[in-house]
Amino acid sequence: MNEDKEFLVEQARLMDAEAEASAEAEAERIRQEVEDAASDPATQGEWIRQSNLIYGGLAGAGLVVVQPFLTETSLDLSAKVCVTAFAVSIPLLAALLVLNRQEEFRHRASRSWLVGLAKAVAQGSGFVGLTAAFWHISIIAGIAFLAMGCVAVGVHSSGFVQLEYDSKFRSRFRPRKTPEA
Repeated sequence: MNEDKEFLVEQARLMDAEAEASAEAEAERIRQEVEDAASDPATQGEWIRQSNLIYGGLAGAGLVVVQPFLTETSLDLSAKVCVTAFAVSIPLLAALLVLNRQEEFRHRASRSWLVGLAKAVAQGSGFVGLTAAFWHISIIAGIAFLAMGCVAVGVHSSGFVQLEYDSKFRSRFRPRKTPEA
């Protein structure tokens, strides 16, 4: 009886190990397919166009939002956060827009870690600046903007995944030879 139990436990452990190895192989295959898709010039061109929209929109919004604070003699905390965040983001966004023109010319996206950091800082501080601007007007508006910004990221991510990684995703690439065990 005890041997049967041990046998079943061993079988379950082996099945778990096989499932884990299969999941790892599947994850590696998907990662490789995503890398292949990301190296596609058409995909990179679309990312550049979308980045232009994001950077231009944030920079324009920042310039419009900061203007009323230029003539103020003293600012409350939310206004100071807004102005400081846009002081960080606007120059970075401008640099990223110029870089995007070069990327369009070369038909490829930059892979520099510094550019990646600048993108994150520029977009993050732009979002902080807009949130602080709404917060300055009304705490409720600031909270609503912050919450809906998070929801919007989820909506975009969900839609992006559905569009880019649907059931036909794998069919866009030639089949890979699997190593024989």
